[in-house]
Amino acid sequence: MFFLAENRRHPEFRRGFADMAGVAPGIAAWGLMTGVAMVKSGLSTVEALLMATTVFAGSSQLAAMPLIQAGAPMWVILATGFCVNLRFVVFSAHLRPYLMHLPRWQRLVTGYLSADLTYVLFTKHYPHPGGNADERAAQMAYLAGNGGINWASWVTSSVVGVILANFVPTSWGLGFAGILALVGMLASLANTRMRWVSAGVAGSAAVAAFALPLKLNILVAIAAAVTVCLLLEARISATTEERRVA
Repeated sequence: MFFLAENRRHPEFRRGFADMAGVAPGIAAWGLMTGVAMVKSGLSTVEALLMATTVFAGSSQLAAMPLIQAGAPMWVILATGFCVNLRFVVFSAHLRPYLMHLPRWQRLVTGYLSADLTYVLFTKHYPHPGGNADERAAQMAYLAGNGGINWASWVTSSVVGVILANFVPTSWGLGFAGILALVGMLASLANTRMRWVSAGVAGSAAVAAFALPLKLNILVAIAAAVTVCLLLEARISATTEERRVA
């Protein structure tokens, strides 16, 4: 656990932290969107803050929001969350050999802090359970660093989303929350010049073709971005080849 000193002092804690830090902005974008969605689906600010700080299950939260807004029965909401989270039964079975040496309370907290990406990165970094105390300590430190920043990114951004939702007009609804998430994901993915160019071309084309019916401006934006980037990529490859030959 990230709050245990022996984990924080271990070098693998920083490695787990760094591996998750690269995708943390995308997680924060979804958390921000979920915070806004919780309020816009009808929860009070106190209820939304309580959920944001205690529930760490993004996909099931997002699945429950439309059901809450539609006034679905409680058993339907709970059954939906249960079905969405069934994959964690498989994750738990796989992680059992890694965690069984821990006290029960640490296993429970580890299960609470382990999300999809934490599971993927941890099992990729450690394909097999530790064979001795040092290896098990390194694995727990990595898991603590990785899961700690994941949880902090989600909870912090969810709380910010709940607070910001009070400044968003009700008429904007859940659609605005979705836009926030997409903008956040776009910002985290635009990490090369070519991706910035494609985002700029797509955005400009979408706005220029906004008057088209059936939201065809989206197709126009995709086609324009793909065409421009393919032409640029071909031009860059040709220039690189000419320089190599010269």
